[in-house]
Amino acid sequence: MISNIESIFKNRQADLIGNYNKYAVMICITEEEAPSIVFEIRALTLTSQPGDVSLPGGKIEPGESPMEAAIRETMEELNIGKEDIKVIGAMDYFVSPYNQVIYPFVGILKKCDFQWSKDEVHKIFKVPVDFFLSNEPEKYDIDLIPEFPDNFPYHLIVGGKNYKFSKGKREQYFYKYNEYVIWGFTALIIKRFIDIIR
Repeated sequence: MISNIESIFKNRQADLIGNYNKYAVMICITEEEAPSIVFEIRALTLTSQPGDVSLPGGKIEPGESPMEAAIRETMEELNIGKEDIKVIGAMDYFVSPYNQVIYPFVGILKKCDFQWSKDEVHKIFKVPVDFFLSNEPEKYDIDLIPEFPDNFPYHLIVGGKNYKFSKGKREQYFYKYNEYVIWGFTALIIKRFIDIIR
């Protein structure tokens, strides 16, 4: 028994407990006089978050690393070649309260004009990095409160329904740039990126 446990854990790589959908996105910075970040407005025909502002990216496929997924999705959505992206490195990743892990990367785009994929992207726009450096986002705190099914076994817990269950908070950020609103996980990633380069 002990030797079997040793053989299992000796070279095992740690992973997250639970079932998570894993995504990778790319903060694409243009090589222009005023370096800018490329944002997408998601196609209005998509079933998930149509019309939302996002970064290029998507779901990590089986056998694919987060960086490989970020590059592939950026190529597909912006309709560019691998040679048009210079990946600088990884940003901090995060686990959402909605069973998602998101791995952001930072890259330089050697191409500034795009014939993007109309199936996935409604529109592309750019925001100068300087805008984010000089403008703090609006911030709102959201309470994350557990909800339990009617058949939850309170009788198995000391204190029952009066047990002090943990509650969480999530900071929600909003950047307003011209007619565009950048919010949600996209704004969270951008804020962290700006905090790091500051």
